[in-house]
Amino acid sequence: MANRKMVVDTSIFIEHLRAKDKTKTTLFSIPENQKILISAITLFELFIGATTAEKWNDIQKLTNGIEIIPLSPEIAEESAKIFQELKIKNQVIEFRDIFIAATAIICKLPIKTLNTKHFIRIPDL
Repeated sequence: MANRKMVVDTSIFIEHLRAKDKTKTTLFSIPENQKILISAITLFELFIGATTAEKWNDIQKLTNGIEIIPLSPEIAEESAKIFQELKIKNQVIEFRDIFIAATAIICKLPIKTLNTKHFIRIPDL
């Protein structure tokens, strides 16, 4: 049986929030039987991009009912390992993306992203 849970990256939500036709977004195309989870870092990234009260409310509505995975010592440790591996290869990506990737790895879940150029560098995803 396929895993019915996935970690969804910030890029998927940003695409949805910016789209005029929400039915053509990646988020809309995720099957209803697929449970969406997000890292606390994704929630942080969404809210720091909310430059108006209306955008803040849109984010609250969009993420309402979505399970938020909090940062944990295990995610922090995995993030450090990922960072060190990427640094050795001279392929470091943003810390926030490292934390989101580590969240998916620790939770043993696939990740859905539009930011493949960063996440492709992490072999355990």
